[in-house]
Amino acid sequence: MSRIGKLPVVIPAGVKISLNGNQMVVTGPKGTLTQDLHERMTIAVETDQINVTRPSDSKQDSALHGLTRALINNMVVGVTVGFKKDLEINGVGYRAEISGKVLTLSLGYSHPVVYELPDGISVEIEKQTKLSVMGIDKQLVGSAAAKIRSYRKPEPYKGKGIKYADEHILRKAGKTGK
Repeated sequence: MSRIGKLPVVIPAGVKISLNGNQMVVTGPKGTLTQDLHERMTIAVETDQINVTRPSDSKQDSALHGLTRALINNMVVGVTVGFKKDLEINGVGYRAEISGKVLTLSLGYSHPVVYELPDGISVEIEKQTKLSVMGIDKQLVGSAAAKIRSYRKPEPYKGKGIKYADEHILRKAGKTGK
C-alpha cells in the first residue's frame, strides 16, 4: 500500500469539490483548479474527506495511487492557502523590478531580462534582491520560479546569481596564486 496514497485528503470548510468522470474541480476562497486524474484510480468524495483507492498492487497502480492523492491534496491546499517560492538575487548590480505582469531582471548581461508572468502567478518584491513567486497551482509556481532562476543560475565561486531562499550553494575555493 502506498504510504501517501492511503492517507485521506481532508476537505476544509469553504472548499467545494466536484468530480465528473476523471476530471476533478476544486473551488475555494482563492480560486478554482481543474485536474484530469488517471481513470484507473477510484476516488471517493465524502462530506469531509477524499479517499483514493487502486484496483491492484501492480507497480504502475502503486505509483499512480500516491500521485493521484498528492495532486488532489495540492489542489485543496492551493485553493485554501496557496503556494509560495522565495528567490534571492546575489551579485553587484543584480536586481528585479515588477510592473504589471512583466518582471524585469538586471543580471549583469548587456540587456535586461524580461519575463512575462503566466496567468495565475504573481510576484512580490520585498527588496530589489528578494522576490516571492505566489499562486494557487503548485506546478505552475514551481515552474515559474525555476524559469526565473534559469536566467542566471548561482555559480559556485562567488555565489552570484538567482537561488532559492532555502537552497545551499556549495562553494569552491578557486585558484591560489604562488
